[in-house]
Amino acid sequence: MILAGDIGGTNARIALFEVEKRRLKCIYEHVYPTHEHPNLESAVATFIGEYRVKPEAACFGIAGPVSGGRRAQMPNLRWVVEADNLEREIGIESVTLVNDLEANAYGVSALEASDFSSLNEGRADASGNQGVIAAGTGLGEAGLYWDGKTHRPFACEGGHVDFGPGDELQTELLVYLRHEFGHVSWERVIAGPGLFNVYRFLRDTHRGEEPAWLKEELAHDDPSVHIARLGLENKSELCVRALDVFVSMYGAEAGNLALKLMATGGIFIGGGIAPKILRKLQGGAFIAAFVRKGRSEHLLRQIPVRVILNDKSALLGAARAAAMRASLL
Repeated sequence: MILAGDIGGTNARIALFEVEKRRLKCIYEHVYPTHEHPNLESAVATFIGEYRVKPEAACFGIAGPVSGGRRAQMPNLRWVVEADNLEREIGIESVTLVNDLEANAYGVSALEASDFSSLNEGRADASGNQGVIAAGTGLGEAGLYWDGKTHRPFACEGGHVDFGPGDELQTELLVYLRHEFGHVSWERVIAGPGLFNVYRFLRDTHRGEEPAWLKEELAHDDPSVHIARLGLENKSELCVRALDVFVSMYGAEAGNLALKLMATGGIFIGGGIAPKILRKLQGGAFIAAFVRKGRSEHLLRQIPVRVILNDKSALLGAARAAAMRASLL
């Protein structure tokens, strides 16, 4: 039995898997809102107590940098995750921590063809390194190095590098956000809060009107959710424009990742936002920004780009990583 978790800034998804004929089978799964627990040990203890399970190995994908597979500080949540503490809580000796995007990268190999939607077909015989970029509560990135036989996932913190504007409007956005944050990373513009940052910039620089009904709607819950929905439904010109800018920047950074990794084997778009705005991603602006790299445009047009539709890819990846470390796969 394998205990696996996908631990984000909003939710901790925990599941128990078993390996059957070298394939992972989910037995139990539960989602715990992170605000209901002081730490991951609490959520894990609740899961184990509820389902009365005794796993042999465990791996958790953590939304934040992981040190030596043993400790993680989550930038979008006040949790410090320690493998030692989890081992005592679970009662086993083999708990591994990986970055959540590294878990996503492990999960890519466990998905079916129906779990993807293609944005760019690329070369039919595409091979080589791959990359994963995922916007959600934050912006995560990871790579998969091709060793000639298999893909080997590795983590990075590319979402926190300097935001590079692609046009005059985005340059003004950079200046606007710099006054508020000082350092402006890609995560400040490509993530759930990033969409709201783009919206605020357009509103405050008088590039669209915010009527009273819209202001009232954004005052409740997560404003980015409403902005995305209203933009997709064409109910607010300001929301439409914010979503357009967001999608263009998302495509640009995905192209940056492809070049940095020389990801000729493909780029995968993960995270919770992409499936929700899939129609907008398919509209052409994403791929136009993805390939707009001057002399490297021809190379980027050959790279397959796919959206991951299965929201359990990171969870599957964490389970796969644990199973591989335990020699069960």
